Order: sequence, then C-alpha cells, then structure tokens
Amino acid sequence: MTAPATATVRTRWAPSPTGLPHVGNIRNALYSWLLARRFGGQFILRLEDTDRERYDAASEHAIVHSLRELGLDYDEGPRVGGPVGPYIQSERLDHYRTVADALIASGSAYPCFCSRERVQGVREARQKANIHPFGYDRQCRGLSAAEVSRLLAEGASHVVRFAVPLDGETRFHDEVRGTIVYPNRELDDHVLLKSDGFPTYHLAHMVDDRLMGITHVIRSEEWLPSSPRHVLQHEALGWELPKYVHPGLIQGRDPQSGKVAKLSKRHGAVFVGEYLDQGYLPEALLNFLALLGWSPGGDRELMTRDELVELFALEGINSSPSVFDLEKLNWMNGVYIRGLDRPELVERCLKHLIDAGLTGCDPDADERAFLGEVLSLEQERMKTLAEAPALASFFFGDLPEYDEASVKKRLKTASAGPALDAAAERLSAAPTWDVAGVELAVRESAGALGVKPGEVIHPVRVATTGKMVGPGLFETLAVLGRDRVLRRIRHARAEFAG
Repeated sequence: MTAPATATVRTRWAPSPTGLPHVGNIRNALYSWLLARRFGGQFILRLEDTDRERYDAASEHAIVHSLRELGLDYDEGPRVGGPVGPYIQSERLDHYRTVADALIASGSAYPCFCSRERVQGVREARQKANIHPFGYDRQCRGLSAAEVSRLLAEGASHVVRFAVPLDGETRFHDEVRGTIVYPNRELDDHVLLKSDGFPTYHLAHMVDDRLMGITHVIRSEEWLPSSPRHVLQHEALGWELPKYVHPGLIQGRDPQSGKVAKLSKRHGAVFVGEYLDQGYLPEALLNFLALLGWSPGGDRELMTRDELVELFALEGINSSPSVFDLEKLNWMNGVYIRGLDRPELVERCLKHLIDAGLTGCDPDADERAFLGEVLSLEQERMKTLAEAPALASFFFGDLPEYDEASVKKRLKTASAGPALDAAAERLSAAPTWDVAGVELAVRESAGALGVKPGEVIHPVRVATTGKMVGPGLFETLAVLGRDRVLRRIRHARAEFAG
C-alpha cells in the first residue's frame, strides 16, 4: 500500500461529525487551508465518521456549511469528489482491515478477546494501584497462535490491538515544538479495529493520510500524547511520517473572574455558525482565529484573506496557549463593519432587519436606499451586524419607543415645551430638508428662545428618537424625513411636555 507521489503541500481537515464545529476545530481547518493555499497545494475535507454511536447527520451538514460560509473552499472531499476518495471513513473500511491484517501478520498487532467489562476493570485496578500504563494489561498478547486460531474460528468477539514495544522510547519531530520523546513504557496496547469492524482514530487517520498523500497534519494539542502511537504504527509499516503540527491550546477568559481556563461555551467554544448568526463577519472571524496561536511577526493584526495566505508560515505558530478574547473579536468585527460600503452594509444586515420585522424579504431600490442611509448613521457604533435592528429601530414606524429615563430628563421639564414648539415651527418651514437645512432650523429655534442650542437639541433628540444617545441629530432628522419628525415632535409635546 503506497501513497500517491506528490511534490506539493496537501493538507486536510478531518472532523468527526459527532458535534457542531467550534472555534478550535475551525482554527485547525483555517491553518490547514492557509498552508495549502500559501504553497499552491490542495486542501482536503475528510469526514471521520467511524464513531457510529455518536454520529450525527446534522453535524455533517454543519461541517460542510461552516466551511462554505467562511469561504474555506476544499479541493477534494465529500460532495466535490477527488482522485483518492471516498472521503468518508465509513466508506473506506476495506483499507483499514487490510492494514490491520498486515500489522497482525508482521507481529505488530494482535486480536484481543477480552470483554469490555474486563478491560474497564483492569484499567480501574491499575489506576488505583498506580501501575503504568493505566490501560490494558496485554493479556491476549501472550496467546498462542493455536489459541487465537481457535477463538477466531469460533467467531469470538474481538478487537485488534497494536503491540507497543515494551521498552525503549519513541522520538518524533513536531514543526512547532521540535523533537519530542516518549518512553514506550507509558503506552498501553491501544485498539486499532473495534469489534464492529470499524477502526479507531489511531488507525483510520493514519491510513487515510497515507493513501491521500497528506504532507502536513495540523491538529489539536490534545492529540500530542497519542502521537507516539501513530509514529510507532508508521514505523511498523515502513511508512514515512507526514509533518506533524500541534498548535497551542485555545483558552477562554472567565467573564466573571477574568481568570483564564479551558475554553468552554461561556468563553467562546460554541458552534462557529452561531458567531455568523450573531453578526460576525466571516472575514473578521477568520482574521481573529488566525491570530489565536499564530503571528505574522510584528504588531500587525488586521489582514485580508489574501494577506493571511501570503503571510502564513508554520514558523509563526506558537506552542503556548492563546486566549479567546471576545472583546477583541468585537473590536475587530467593528473595524471590518466600518470598512463596508453602503450597499454591502445593507446586504450584510438585511437578514437581521428582516428577522426583526423592520423591512420585507425583498426590499426595492428605494427601500434599500433608505436602509443604507439609516445603517450608515449607525455603522460607527456597530460591533456586530445583529446589533443593527436595536440601533436603528427608531427610524421605522410612526413613533419610537420612548426610554423612560430619557423622557424624564429631557421632556418632562419646564423648558421642553417651548423648545419643541419652536423647533416644530422652524422645521416645518425649513426651505430644504437636508443636514444643513435642519441644523439651521434647530439652531434658529434656540436663537429665537434666547437659549443655548443644546436646550433645543436634547429635547428634539428624545422626541424624535426616544432616547438620549444616538448618531448625529441633524443627520438623523434628515434621514427620518420632515413628516415623521414633525409628527414625533408634536406627539412628544402633547404626551410628555404638555
């Protein structure tokens, strides 16, 4: 069994469809994609679905959908095919059986007939007695060939285990961490094939990487302790190792205590699709994830997708843990939002506005133009696209939702009534309805009353928007339109300042 000849970089992302892909999973996919694109190679998607008890079809869909939404196109894999498929492990069982048989024939693996209950009992007893390794005690490794043949002939349920060398050490090179050494005595004889004929990760990923010509394996640090097992398997088969890359863990900062701990859902270890649904731009999310464990050097943080490809190198990956900082993601996403032109801003926010009932499913050109004017006023304050409806809702409908504290402070005063009357009079007569025209009218109102402009501006803002904070008042009035502004001022005058 030989690997295809390759002179190019071939990377893969091989998630298990047993759960929705979170940011840690996607970071590995991103690094694999960037490395392949950086060197003009191929990025492969492979689904490791051999855990049939936990397999979830919805997770499989989410994996493919997440890559598509993030723009991480794959060259080979499910739904696109390729020369070394199939790319779903449950469709490749013959390959694993062939390799397992070869390992048994060479004495590097053996059938194990111990029950699951016995294995669990042995593990617990060894842990309690502090006997290393804590796992299986290798009882079936000493069975005679005749006994093995008899049990197999009887159809006895069994797994296939790898025969780890009983002494010595295993060395391998990691592209991030350098030379790593593990004593073989710390390793038990792990399972390669389960009793149902499906392989474990230890066997399946190695066989697939070999047959698919994978040159670089970028995977989570949690697989680092298992790497010597995989090295020993390669050596037993005489196969060349791919280059291993184990970036540092992603940790989370507790929102209450500020302490750093293992990444969990409250820190950010949630389905990556939730971030997109919450209004994080794919390009911002990729930029942020790329920097969780990698640096291009210097203080540079904002990079386009093309710039990430151009700058990405394994030498920039860090073995130390990185911290998922939601505040930084919000900042970065806000920068990307402010970089959108008006039509693109409307397009990106449209789903959120439709869901909030602020516009229809297919707004015409006039409605889109109005949405563009509205959103451009709130663009500076938006950290996520999902904030658009709450920020912009007062632009829609006859009347805004009035904030009680704002009304009490700015409208329920002795001076608010005259200020609103004067503003309504000047605004109704304004010769032009644009930013300059409404500003002149409001300031003339203050002049006619002999007060500072703020004593008219503040009540007019609350009367027309329902709150004290928002984009520039004159720009807001210009977008709201003369009729709506006058209707709101007169309503507020009668309702609150009468």
